[in-house]
Amino acid sequence: MHAISIPHTARRWDCLSLGEVMLRFDPGEGRIHTARQFQVWEGGGEYNVARGLRRCFGLRTAIATALADNPIGRLVEDCILQGGVDTALVKWVSYDGVGRAVRNGLNFTERGFGVRAAAGCSDRGHTAISQVKRGDFDWASIFGNANGTKWFHTGGIFAALSPSTAEVAVEAMDLARAHGTPVSYDLNFRESLWKSIGGKAKAQEVNRELVRKVDLLLGNEEDFSAMLGVQVKGVSEDFAELPISAYAEMLREVAMAYPNLKLIAGTLRTAQTASRNAWGAIALYEDQIVHVPQREIDILDRVGGGDSFASGLIYGLLAGRGIEWAVRCGVAHGALAMTTPGDTSMATLAEVERLIQGGSARIAR
Repeated sequence: MHAISIPHTARRWDCLSLGEVMLRFDPGEGRIHTARQFQVWEGGGEYNVARGLRRCFGLRTAIATALADNPIGRLVEDCILQGGVDTALVKWVSYDGVGRAVRNGLNFTERGFGVRAAAGCSDRGHTAISQVKRGDFDWASIFGNANGTKWFHTGGIFAALSPSTAEVAVEAMDLARAHGTPVSYDLNFRESLWKSIGGKAKAQEVNRELVRKVDLLLGNEEDFSAMLGVQVKGVSEDFAELPISAYAEMLREVAMAYPNLKLIAGTLRTAQTASRNAWGAIALYEDQIVHVPQREIDILDRVGGGDSFASGLIYGLLAGRGIEWAVRCGVAHGALAMTTPGDTSMATLAEVERLIQGGSARIAR
């Protein structure tokens, strides 16, 4: 495995993400099916990485996406702007007044508590971003000298939205690589997205092709088996036990199958209850295993924890802090992100660094 090379030339963005941004409806401590009011947030697997890099780590980030041009789309835009992510690459699609042809995605998610697991219900058919196709984004200009980015991120959620989005991901990855831009890809398996279009078999067909164009591959306990067909040996169906030797073996198997990969990283989550998890990570970089052991953490809202791990890891790489620090940064950022509501991180860099150093939860004042 080769080291990841970060571009040193001046570029417009530090990180560009490609993916869907939905409006999340959060019933707080209640349930979706009994709620009388919701708080709204913006969120999306790929977007959350750019958002975390901007708000927590202070980097310049952008999102390439598409939204239907109506008040819901403009609300999503307003949320993105509050997060400081550049909206210059948002494609606005004409709205027909009803949503027969194009609409914006909605995501209803309840946080769960104790023995009641977190649960979600997406309403995202016919969204603007699911209909993008090759040529809709001018990737040559986006990655070229006039703009450019030091990092490009996308993932398996975007690739699952439609056959054309997977093709757009390929198109973007090819242009990123042509301009010397590292590519990260989060497998992010979502059964609900794949079940009506071929299930795990189709997911593996699509993702095996995409992963061949990736530098940093990310996943959680089940992503590697569901999306690539690579099994973690010695684990139960509910992933109650996570043997590190088996995970290390699995990462090496993935590296052998995809020699283009420079870094493979996975979060380690054991859910005792919805509000109490063991959380850590493991990575393979330059043929060496980096392991951050699990620690018990309390959770307010688990959604986006893996995305915040990704942004913390990518920040460490972009900042040149070394692979061990980068993985620890990802674990700390993910843990902090799960202590606040919404898909995106509300953590600060100072809080992340304090947690990396073993800081306590005593009041800071």
